[in-house]
Amino acid sequence: MSRLLLLESNTTGSGRLFCVAARRLGLRPVVLARDPARYPYLAEDRIETRRVDTGDPPAVRRAAAALADQLVGVTSSSEYFVAAAAALAAELGLPHPDAAAITACRDKGVQRRLLQAAGLAGPAFGTAGDPARAAELGTELGLPVVVKPVSGSGSVGVRLCHRPDEVVEAARAVLAADLASAGIPAQSAVLVEQYLDGPEFSVETFGTEVVGVTGKHVGAPPYFVETGHDFPAVLAPADRTALAGTAVRALTALGLGWGPAHVELRLTTAGPVVIEVNPRLAGGMIPDLVRLATGVDLIAATVANTVGQRPDLVPSRAEAAAIRFLVAGSAGEFVAAAGLDRAAGFAQLVEVALTRLPGTSLRLENSFRDRLGYLIATGRDTRSAAAAVERALACVQLTIEPVREPVLLTEPC
Repeated sequence: MSRLLLLESNTTGSGRLFCVAARRLGLRPVVLARDPARYPYLAEDRIETRRVDTGDPPAVRRAAAALADQLVGVTSSSEYFVAAAAALAAELGLPHPDAAAITACRDKGVQRRLLQAAGLAGPAFGTAGDPARAAELGTELGLPVVVKPVSGSGSVGVRLCHRPDEVVEAARAVLAADLASAGIPAQSAVLVEQYLDGPEFSVETFGTEVVGVTGKHVGAPPYFVETGHDFPAVLAPADRTALAGTAVRALTALGLGWGPAHVELRLTTAGPVVIEVNPRLAGGMIPDLVRLATGVDLIAATVANTVGQRPDLVPSRAEAAAIRFLVAGSAGEFVAAAGLDRAAGFAQLVEVALTRLPGTSLRLENSFRDRLGYLIATGRDTRSAAAAVERALACVQLTIEPVREPVLLTEPC
């Protein structure tokens, strides 16, 4: 049987669906992972796995060579391995995107410079390798500024800073943090960029075709935790056209345009501004929203593209879908999520799930890792879907109790 090789995975969501899509195409998925136990679905779904140090390119090549006569494609559902997967596919003569373009895109400083050189509007920016230089940059650019890892995702380490000392604190947190548990490599620098106001959107693309525009909901500053998405976004036709056109121009500037991409933008008073381009499928269950709203399965399209088959991007319906995340508001022990059964009973709700189990100890990280679950609703239009999921969300009450430190009793004198 022909095999699809996947480098690493996601702990939830699309990783499993990549394997499902491969099997539907009659392929046998094989996952190379440093620690397969990180992905429980591999054992549950009986996915073939090979334990490999995926950070060691020669080791990955040796593992792939052992399967080379059966491989028809190589890819990854993990942002941190898409470039390595592209390079390996190229070596094996299999369909692939431009690995060098992906690598450049994934460095946010390099990406910003390429977009700027192509004439795309964007915030003033700079990179800094130490907190003091980051604070200087913040002052030079004009506070407030946003500080973020040069290579990251899911809002990990992203913070809005109004004062130089906040910039120092944010930069120090990124540069000193052990982000391995979030799947993010150690950072040698931070990106410091001017803060631009305006509603957030993302444009989902495949090749150079725009699949749709997503409306994004973001939590309270100074962090940028995404709390929900609406697809398609509620927009005036002219704004939709401007956002889509800017996204495609950004892909061209970065040498992308093979397979999926997720372009994040703000719609400012001066027009669309690119926040960042991600050379991969969107996270946050957005591919699920696209499928529910349009019938287009972006994960299946990605797998088909990877093995040289024509992806199906023709919509079969014109509806809408919305997701809201259950987000922890404090650290402690996650005790319960009351009201889930009631929320699931709403007519337009299609999925209600917990991604963290009660009894889990929570550390507030101000990123996607604070999500405990989600609710998805559909509707004839976006306003209907969003209203339904908001009503259901109001039924759910999270209980998080502070973790009490043990009291040490001393012996009496």
